[in-house]
Amino acid sequence: MTIDLLATAGARPHGSSWHDPAAYWGAMSHALADVSGPVAAINAEALRYNALDLVVRAGGVPIRVASKSVRVREVIDAVLALPGYQGILAFTLPEALWLAQERDGAPGHDDIVLGYPTVDRAAIAALAADEVAASRITLMVDDLAQLDVVDAIAAPGSRPEIRVAIDADASWRAPGLGHIGVFRSPVHDAPEVAALARSIAARDGFRLVGLMMYEAQIAGQGDATGSGDAVVRWMQRRSGAELLERRGAIVAALRDIAPLEFVNGGGTGSLELTASDQAVTELTAGSGLLAGHLFDGYRAFDPAPAAAFALEVVRKPAPDIATVLGGGWIASGPALESRQPRAVWPAGLRTAPREGAGEVQTPLRGDAARELQVGDRVWFRHSKSGELAERVDRYHVVDGSSLVGTIATYRGEGKAFL
Repeated sequence: MTIDLLATAGARPHGSSWHDPAAYWGAMSHALADVSGPVAAINAEALRYNALDLVVRAGGVPIRVASKSVRVREVIDAVLALPGYQGILAFTLPEALWLAQERDGAPGHDDIVLGYPTVDRAAIAALAADEVAASRITLMVDDLAQLDVVDAIAAPGSRPEIRVAIDADASWRAPGLGHIGVFRSPVHDAPEVAALARSIAARDGFRLVGLMMYEAQIAGQGDATGSGDAVVRWMQRRSGAELLERRGAIVAALRDIAPLEFVNGGGTGSLELTASDQAVTELTAGSGLLAGHLFDGYRAFDPAPAAAFALEVVRKPAPDIATVLGGGWIASGPALESRQPRAVWPAGLRTAPREGAGEVQTPLRGDAARELQVGDRVWFRHSKSGELAERVDRYHVVDGSSLVGTIATYRGEGKAFL
């Protein structure tokens, strides 16, 4: 099916319905009443709202879609058809090659940047043998050793020129506190990045076209979670100010070395801040489209729960416990409660502390559990937006209270990009 994100979703204003949980989840349940569980669903109205809200938050700066946070081609295509979106930030090179291919007579995507370095030898060989793919895909590097891998597979004279971008570390090296952020690139300040850029520019067979700096400590850290918010907000203010100055210096240094096509930054959680940086030419977002529950705790935006899954009650071991089949769809990252799926409807359900969300069953407690009967459904939201697609082969698409079709996930198309 084709998702139209500019269509009108019934009579309700965009974005209003999820604030009435009974109506929202009730409509989802009604639409999918005849579909056997477990069932994963995308609410088209919520996706539509999120996609347009991200554009508003970006303030006119183009948004590159982070495909790992979606993992559904129909959704990626629909979002990229909207004004304000441009290009894909892919997870792996095999994924990028797949997305760049022609499909059903339609041309493949022609602006794909890898979000991470690759040493996938088979995929590099495929890229080096395909002039069209090489013109459409940009590799991400932060070390000359990554270029050595490419040259070992296909020497410069035997392949097309390979487009590359530099991933520079956007974490904050806070005085007295040390490293704050994720551990990504080894190049951090302007002299380090410039030295790497000069070495890339001097090598045959490569063309430096871009820079990426992802400020995870801002974009990926909620500031309204109810725990340590004041400290998080202080950190983000200080880190943001430091990054604004450092990224500007890095970009200025690189523009003396190579004509950059793009400077990429940000994520769903930091669009406003990153868009205000004059050195940045494009943003990246993906998690805010389907809105895993990790992105509920931010002051700047309130995403609609666009992707969810429902499991069925299979037994009642006690009057106040309802047990659903399966449920242990845990997200990546530290093994914390925040990585577990969250039961959202009926309201007030909670997992058992000693079991959590289990491989074969998930007992749920709470007042609502007393009302649940065998065969009833419980709606869950996954922690991370894209990882739910690794568990299912298709999403059912609901618009309003109607089931309008199904769309395949990467997994449903027979793809697992590890």
